[in-house]
Amino acid sequence: MFIKKAPVAANDRVPPGQTLTEGFPVLHHGDVARYSDVRTQWDLRVFGLVEEDVRFSYEEFMALPRREFGNDIHCVTTWSKLDNVWEGVSVATVMERVKVKPEAKFVLLHAEHGWTTNLPMEDFLRETTFFGIKHNGTELTPEHGYPVRMVVPHLYFWKSAKWLRGIEFMEKDKPGFWERNGYHMYGDPWKEQRYDFD
Repeated sequence: MFIKKAPVAANDRVPPGQTLTEGFPVLHHGDVARYSDVRTQWDLRVFGLVEEDVRFSYEEFMALPRREFGNDIHCVTTWSKLDNVWEGVSVATVMERVKVKPEAKFVLLHAEHGWTTNLPMEDFLRETTFFGIKHNGTELTPEHGYPVRMVVPHLYFWKSAKWLRGIEFMEKDKPGFWERNGYHMYGDPWKEQRYDFD
């Protein structure tokens, strides 16, 4: 895969070991999720340590208030892309419909094809974490997670689950797909927490 690279500027926005790119590389495990009728085939379930499970249909989720988010993103495979502009739904907006039990301390994100990744609750609830629907003015492509992906810009980008389908609240941390396969349980780019031995 060819990645168009921009000159690396010595600034405080690029974590150690990263190279800037002007493109938007496509990296994932398994098949790309595609929907012949997204309105009937996609929904978002919120479950686990909640008072009551919540389900958003496609129409319900797309009707939620949206806003613009700006960020830099950093992939564990060493590329960084600066100045991204997203349109999406804040976590706070979704959480208005969810009553989380006090013992919940972690979140497991569930995506298509059984893919998962974990987050501490405080990282999921950060103001900078959101549900992305558009990137740089364009609806997400299937390769980038259409119709909804999680965006967690302060962690390596594998934590920003594509094709998001579920949010599970848990008392104890649980590794997701890449975490079970050697990636770090947290994934801070500034500490180069790429792998489980970092």
